[in-house]
Parts: sequence; structure tokens; C-alpha cells
Amino acid sequence: MNRRLEGRTALVIGAGAKGDGMGNGRATAILFARHGARVFAVDRDTDALEGTLSAIRAENGEVVGHVCDAADEAAVREMTGLCQRHYGRLDIVHHNIGINALGGPPELSVADWDRVMAVNVRSLFLAAKYSLPIMEQQGRGVLNAVSSTGSLRAARFEMAVYRASKAAVNELTREIAVHYGPKGIRANAIVPGQMDTPLILDYLIDVYGPGGIETMREARAQSVPLKRMGDAWDVAHAALFLASDEAKYVNGHLLVVDGGLTSTRRGG
Repeated sequence: MNRRLEGRTALVIGAGAKGDGMGNGRATAILFARHGARVFAVDRDTDALEGTLSAIRAENGEVVGHVCDAADEAAVREMTGLCQRHYGRLDIVHHNIGINALGGPPELSVADWDRVMAVNVRSLFLAAKYSLPIMEQQGRGVLNAVSSTGSLRAARFEMAVYRASKAAVNELTREIAVHYGPKGIRANAIVPGQMDTPLILDYLIDVYGPGGIETMREARAQSVPLKRMGDAWDVAHAALFLASDEAKYVNGHLLVVDGGLTSTRRGG
């Protein structure tokens, strides 16, 4: 295998997944390790994180786990400092965090709005706040943020705060790209569409009507021109490309990974 990240340190925030499931963050952490990165894997859920650590270690990859609330400033300051001290540098930050609360402004509580914005946007701001100075000192670095096609188009159901938060992720990432590009730091966002990951089972199962998980999966697949959902590895391979030197001239880009969904008129 061409080890495209050999010798680099990658901080993967949101690296866990439910049980044996394969979420975007877990797949990315595993793939980074397969390509030679020293992975500092972070999640707020100890059990979710442990599955990722075990998978990487089973393949003899190099990984350190850390439990952290990525929306807490003191915790993020400690997290980035630990990563730098442990590995001596910080080359890649991969921000893979997102929660949802369904509904439009009348239905959403202020608490739900604040919670989603804190988890989805504040966490990226904090990751950037404490990692960018390290990368600037090194003279190089990469920041990847996982967004969503919800930032670009409406879905069949209302998710106002999620869409707003992911649009903010896009623009914060591009702002970083513009102002830190001259310092050798690239920043890009991955924009996944209809993905078949454990997360979708939590908050979408009830909005597709009767029929359970398989009905939901089929409806989501049929909304995509390729007539199938993507999976966590599709996101991970996009992340690998953006983190590698093969993307050395890619900066401020929204890399859409959606099977053509955003080219259609229908909501997913």
C-alpha cells in the first residue's frame, strides 16, 4: 500500500462509532492509520472510541485515544496540547462532529438550537483556535471538516438548525483556507450526502413513515442518482485525499460526496 500519510500526526475528532458499526470518523481514523499516520483519536464516548482503537491496533497501526467534549474550550485546549506533546507535532486535524434536531424555528427549542450549534460549529471553532497556531509554527498543516449536503439543499423534512450549522462549518472552513493558506495550511470541507452509517438510525428512522430501517434505507437510496447510499469509507477516502500531498493545491474546497444528490431537484 502507498502510505500517503507516513510520519504525520492526525488528530481525528469524533473518531468513535456505535458498537461494531462503521461511522465516518472511525473509518477515517482507520484509513489514516493504514496510510502511516500516527492517529490521536478523540471522542466524548469511551465505548465508541474503544472500538476504533481496537480496530487500528488489530492492524498494528499507531494510535492514542483521548476522551474529550469537543465543545468545551478547556478540554479542547488540553486535547491539542496533549497531541502535540505526545507526537511532537500536529499535521492533520479531521473534525467529524455533527448532531441534529429536527424541526423548523417554531418547533425547535432555544436549548436545542444552542446545543446543535455548540456541538457542530463551536467545536470546529475551538479545534481551529488551538490547532492553527501549532500548524502555523510548523509552517504546514491540514484541517478537514465534515459538513453535509444539508448545508447546500433542503431535505424532505425540516432540520433548520442542522442546515444552518453545517453551512457555518462550510464558511468557517473557507475563511480559514483564505487566511491561513499563506502560512502553509490548507482547509477543506467534505460534504457527504445520503450515507448509510449508524448515526442515521438514531434521528431519521421515524421520519420516513412505517416500514422500519429497510424502508428508510430504500427511500434514501432512491433519492440518489446512483440509486444507493454511500458509506463511511466513501467519506474516509475523500478525507485521505484532502489530507495527503496529492491535494497540495486543493484549499477552500467543498468536496461533495453524494452520488449526484445535489444535482437533483428533489429533497432526500
